[in-house]
Amino acid sequence: MDTVPQPVPAPSPRPSPDPAHPAPATLARRLAVPAATMAGVLAAFAYVGTVDPNEPGHYPACPLLRLTGILCPGCGGLRSAHAVATGDLAAAFGANAMAVVGYGVFAVLWAVWVVRATRGVPMRIALRPAWWWGIGAAAAVFSVVRNLPFGSALAP
Repeated sequence: MDTVPQPVPAPSPRPSPDPAHPAPATLARRLAVPAATMAGVLAAFAYVGTVDPNEPGHYPACPLLRLTGILCPGCGGLRSAHAVATGDLAAAFGANAMAVVGYGVFAVLWAVWVVRATRGVPMRIALRPAWWWGIGAAAAVFSVVRNLPFGSALAP
């Protein structure tokens, strides 16, 4: 009796990693981006803390201020960063109070980012459009008030 040899089944390929559920990243990898972001911020503050914006010639002037004489919401931001870097919070608020509030918001969001990254939870900032409009309106009001005589305390 002649038997026909049966083909040997090929080994099944290893299942490929599921792209919807990648392998969890290591703690160092999850913290790399927040750490790099903070390193960049610290480098910028170190530079501004070293190179004083109160001395003319180190930084370009605000184009809006130069062309119109109107203070924009960012005017005084470098002087504010310099004051924060040198530890003078009163001068920082005097130079640009909105920037100091922004530094605080950044610090809180960065801390939340680090905690979430440590736990392996992605960081997402999803604000409703009304919040963005509110932030823009606050910046506009800050800019208008600091250019009026009664708001001169907000001017750098």
